[in-house]
Amino acid sequence: MSQQRPDRSSPNASSARPDASMSLLTNVMDHSLDEGYAEAAARKSETGVRGLPRTLRAKLGLAAGLVLAAVVVTVGAAQAQISAPTLAKEREELIHRIQKGTGEADRQQHRVDALRDDVSRMQREALKQHGGGKAELLALLSGSTQVTGPGVKLVVDDAKGAESSGDGPRESSGFSDTGRVRDRDMQRVVNGLWASGAEAISVNGQRLTSLSAIRAAGDAILVDNKPLVPPYTVLAVGDGQRLSTAFQDSADGQYLHVLQENYGVRTRISAENEVTLPPAPSLIVRTAKPQAGAAKTDGADTGKGTS
Repeated sequence: MSQQRPDRSSPNASSARPDASMSLLTNVMDHSLDEGYAEAAARKSETGVRGLPRTLRAKLGLAAGLVLAAVVVTVGAAQAQISAPTLAKEREELIHRIQKGTGEADRQQHRVDALRDDVSRMQREALKQHGGGKAELLALLSGSTQVTGPGVKLVVDDAKGAESSGDGPRESSGFSDTGRVRDRDMQRVVNGLWASGAEAISVNGQRLTSLSAIRAAGDAILVDNKPLVPPYTVLAVGDGQRLSTAFQDSADGQYLHVLQENYGVRTRISAENEVTLPPAPSLIVRTAKPQAGAAKTDGADTGKGTS
């Protein structure tokens, strides 16, 4: 007698869905997002929250706000358009005043230069009258006259963006060393030329005297309170070849060589057959006293003079 195979299937097996285990995905697919939006809109309606005003008063308020904003924008644009010509006119007037003031300053400067030349001429005449043959020597030593003769031309310029740090002859205090030429560098160059036998020196056309000063204002170098722009051209009157050799062999010349090697400062020196130095811009007699000796009228000591 044959035995019947047992049936393991449940009574509801034929009616079960294949995707019964993916209930979350099924719920998302069966219920669209529009239903959620509809439910949110219904809740807002129940609580009295609406997207746009529905009453006449609310609509009138919104319209009034929009009109007010448009009026404000229109008035601002109109005021800007009206004030533009006024601002342009004021700007032109300011430019005119600046140009007029600059022209007046230039005319006054020319007048000052002319008066300064007159004063220098009268000083030289007075020196010739009371100083005899010492007038030219005194004018040369004081820098009040133009000088022409053999000498050297030394050009000192900043490095091409080079920066260095560490120990060196001009190790800084408070700021880093760079390839820029500084006031103390020019001081050493000028003093080295004086010590090497220079009779007269100028830097970028500024004649140096015993009262001249080389200072710094920020990154700028000032000679007698006038700013200079690199490259710095130093002209010195003297025996050209001998002056050049003596300066390069001196301690200050070696200092300049170290700046060139370690900091990239560019230098160039050459002996010149003829250089011309302008007179000092202004000279002031600070003290004066009579010279000792009897006054003479035949070119001897007159008993008067300056010091």
